Amino acid sequence: GVPVLRRLRVACFSTGDEILSLGEAPREGAVYDSNRYTVFGLLARLGCEVVDLGLVRDDPAALAATLQRAAREADAIITTGGVSAGAADHTRDVMQKLGDMAFWRVAMRPGRPLAVGLIPREASSQPAVLFGLPGNPVAVMVTFLAFVRPALLRMMGCHEAAAAPSPLLRARTTGPIRKKPGRTEYQRGFVKTVPGALPEVCVAANQGSGVLSSMLEANGLVVLRHDQGSVGPGEEVDVMMFDGNI
Repeated sequence: GVPVLRRLRVACFSTGDEILSLGEAPREGAVYDSNRYTVFGLLARLGCEVVDLGLVRDDPAALAATLQRAAREADAIITTGGVSAGAADHTRDVMQKLGDMAFWRVAMRPGRPLAVGLIPREASSQPAVLFGLPGNPVAVMVTFLAFVRPALLRMMGCHEAAAAPSPLLRARTTGPIRKKPGRTEYQRGFVKTVPGALPEVCVAANQGSGVLSSMLEANGLVVLRHDQGSVGPGEEVDVMMFDGNI
């Protein structure tokens, strides 16, 4: 016989009083929940079984109850929002009380407020792995591709090479790219082939992490290293191509 693993079960929910479900009437200061559906799509491409736990308001007791339910029902948990330093960002505090949080801040852009930890499960000695992703939609996609996807692939039984982040493509920039040393940046870009030469990449003009349309127009992420500064036109850079991952 061939040894197999069952499909990985991943629970997802969004947090925040300002989040609206699809079909709800718009109101001032509120935004529709794009993140949960984005995460569903990314997980579906991986072949995971998704447990949808909906929207959870900014209330520590509700967050704790949902995280405990998620740990009972799934192998991994993905939340969006609630991990930055705002007054109503309770997810990180609740995570610390319920389990073991490895870290909650990463020197990257977008996606700095990324939390990763373990939530114990009563019925199993193996805790559920928790990924607390930021609230901005582009930061959700970038942190998923850079951190969550490789971790889930390892949990699904993939060997180390298959679970590594997407291979990087070398490309030449069509214009300058601004960047500060001291963090890794993932800038949305569009790569096109050039006959007989390196591919060319043009980065999106607006790199704001709330600009979801820029992900639709891009076909990869320009990866600018931690110590790297601004890049001049015509310089070589690494690009993480989407290649069907999103």
